[in-house]
Amino acid sequence: MSLTRRQTAAALAALPLALATGTAAAAHDRPRPRTLHIAGDSTAAQKYADAAPETGWGMALPFFLGRTLRVANHAMNGRSSKSFIDEGRLAALLEEVRGGDLVLIQFGHNDEKTDDPARGTDPYTTYQDCLRQYVHGARSRRARPVLLTPVERRRFAADGTAKPTHGDYPAAMRALAAEERVPLLDLQALTLARWQELGPDGTLGYFNWLEPGESPNYPDGRADNTHFQPRGAVEVARLVARALVAGRVLAPRDVQRTDSAIPLEWITWPQA
Repeated sequence: MSLTRRQTAAALAALPLALATGTAAAAHDRPRPRTLHIAGDSTAAQKYADAAPETGWGMALPFFLGRTLRVANHAMNGRSSKSFIDEGRLAALLEEVRGGDLVLIQFGHNDEKTDDPARGTDPYTTYQDCLRQYVHGARSRRARPVLLTPVERRRFAADGTAKPTHGDYPAAMRALAAEERVPLLDLQALTLARWQELGPDGTLGYFNWLEPGESPNYPDGRADNTHFQPRGAVEVARLVARALVAGRVLAPRDVQRTDSAIPLEWITWPQA
């Protein structure tokens, strides 16, 4: 039976709608990318044009992740496990968390400032109490918490031995991870070993050491043994990606380039 002109027109008019419906259904069927939410301090945080070349390792982490993963970097300069909560930043982070996401938790640098009541914590009491709030908050959102001991500073003894600088905080986090059965990425140990391999001179290009006039943001130069330049941020992000796989938090297919050089020009600093 042949179609009338009206039937033919109606069929043609319905085609875009059918195609759109099919496309929407296909998009709906695709799994939502999982997000790695970073809660942390300035060593992980996003940096902006007025701070370049200072770089947080969270800025480099996406280079090592596959297409099904994205990064939401909530880390902020100067925050401790306590002040991040008190300022409402943990609550805001958890609002964005969805089932299946990861929450990476790295604090310690500013918790050590015990003379500052807004930030200082005690390793085995208030520090652990605060970290539990991140762990339980992530789990309440059906996400997986991951504890990261604080990255190590650049500090060497006279004989060239890399020195730990975080006191009891890494050990307290390790104990809490065991108690709460949370995956632990021991960045303090991993970075201390890496800085030892590089030595005092080799680490200079990883941290924000600058000669006078080298950067317009630091006209008088910089001697910063805590924060990274792009090379250091990339190296720490690589360690994080590898540790996520080694700890079976991510599968090998979830990461990429962990043994490859990353062009440093991939790091960019947006305007604030």
